[in-house]
Amino acid sequence: MINIVLFGKPGAGKGTQAEFLKEKYNLTHLSTGDIFRYNIKNETELGQLAKTFMDKGDLVPDSVTIQMLQSEVEKNPNSAGFLFDGFPRTIAQAQALDAFLESKGQSITATVALEADDEILVQRLLERGKTSGRPDDQDEEKIRNRYQEYNEKTAPLIAFYQAQDKYHAVDGIGAIEEITARLSLIIDKL
Repeated sequence: MINIVLFGKPGAGKGTQAEFLKEKYNLTHLSTGDIFRYNIKNETELGQLAKTFMDKGDLVPDSVTIQMLQSEVEKNPNSAGFLFDGFPRTIAQAQALDAFLESKGQSITATVALEADDEILVQRLLERGKTSGRPDDQDEEKIRNRYQEYNEKTAPLIAFYQAQDKYHAVDGIGAIEEITARLSLIIDKL
């Protein structure tokens, strides 16, 4: 079983690359963004709670995120592996994910980070916001708030996964196919 954390700032291309990787490696794609949007659209209790944070551009609290994610893993008991997209975002979430996977006799195989310049990503998100309908992609101040949250809460995960020798950085700028090839070079060696 292979379990990969796909890591990167909002707009770095995680969702796009996840589509290719899940097919190539037969992984179950678990996007916290998609899970949140599903729960929000269906007005579940957890979805309504998550929406109050997302609307402000803040990260959803660990307890809510972890409950949603564990539920999704439980729905796929025969999976060949998982591609975690947008989770974990904090050290506490990483520790909770490790503990949860360990209880299932599994672990994170690798963390792959798509790296890109903030200014390029802001423009990507503003462009995406024109068609996505997502309010958090249409307001530059909210986008920059998300990056500040990322830098404060998520960037420390780099050291967490480096200490486990599971962190791999990939240049997230270029043609989609080029980035997919860069990711595949790393995953094929796992």
